[in-house]
Order: sequence, then structure tokens, then C-alpha cells
Amino acid sequence: MLIALNKPFGVLCQFTDDRGRPTLAGFVRQTDVYAAGRLDHDSEGLLLLTDDGKLAHRLTDPRHKQPKTYLAQVDGEIDDAALAALRRGVTLKDGPTLPALAEHVAEPDWLWPRDPPVRFRKSIPTSWLSLTLREGRNRQVRRMTAAVGFPTLRLIRVRIGGYALEGLAPGQTRVLQR
Repeated sequence: MLIALNKPFGVLCQFTDDRGRPTLAGFVRQTDVYAAGRLDHDSEGLLLLTDDGKLAHRLTDPRHKQPKTYLAQVDGEIDDAALAALRRGVTLKDGPTLPALAEHVAEPDWLWPRDPPVRFRKSIPTSWLSLTLREGRNRQVRRMTAAVGFPTLRLIRVRIGGYALEGLAPGQTRVLQR
């Protein structure tokens, strides 16, 4: 079984939490599945869950380099120099990243409002970019955009390999064909 979930903001990528925070159990009714990969508590979007260990390995093991595409709303008006740096790869505290596909995009018209909303500052604009990575370090997109001077305000994963978020509202699931 393979399930796509649009993980809402503020939900942990686990099924239980001893501190009472929202978890996957509030959205996924199927039993005996587990997340193939993770999204931070403050990130949203596509999370794949499966009961197939080999499939989970293929989706998450860095050696398979499954492309993962994210939409990031960043603080400030992203410029060509920052995009070029992301495309070359940037050096983080844990070493250089692989080059990313990076492009400035318009705010998606299908985007749902976030609760709580992203902070708004009248004097500082925000912009959106699409980033596709072939590695998956902890908080990598956030660290990469910060490294080029544009901290991430909102992060939504929209694709993992051939699987896309398309049409799922926050908290909704869909059974996928493998």
C-alpha cells in the first residue's frame, strides 16, 4: 500500500506523541503504514506512507537520489545571484549540497491559507521559488535559502519522484498506484 498525505503545518511525522501534539494518527486511518521520509513540524505538503519496506527504502535512501520538489516562500525578493548559487550548490555546516534545480515562481493560485498565517511585514516583500533536490538533509531547503540570504517563511513539498501532491487539501489522503 502507498498513501499520499498532504501533511498540514504543525503536524509531527509520527503516529504518537507523549506531549499531545498533532500527529499522523489524526489524518491516516490505515494501520501498519509508516512514513517514507519526513517533513518538519513546520513544513507542509506531500508525505508518502507505505507498508512496503523495499519501496520506503527506494524512496528515502540517498543512494537512489529521488528528486523532491518544494515550493518555498522566502523573506525578500529572490534574485538571480541567489538562484545561481542554489543551482551550483551551497556550502552548509555539514558540507556542500548537490546542485538544485531552482527557479523563481509566482505564488501558486491553488495554495491554501496556512494556519497560523505566515508573518506579514509591509516593508519587506516575499517571493516564491521552486527547488528540486536529490538529497535529503535535515532542514536542507531552509538552510540553503538562508545561506543565500533569503530565509524560508513557508515550505511545501509538492513532489517526490513520480508522486505529486496535486489536488490534495491539507489533511487529505489518497491511495496511490505504485
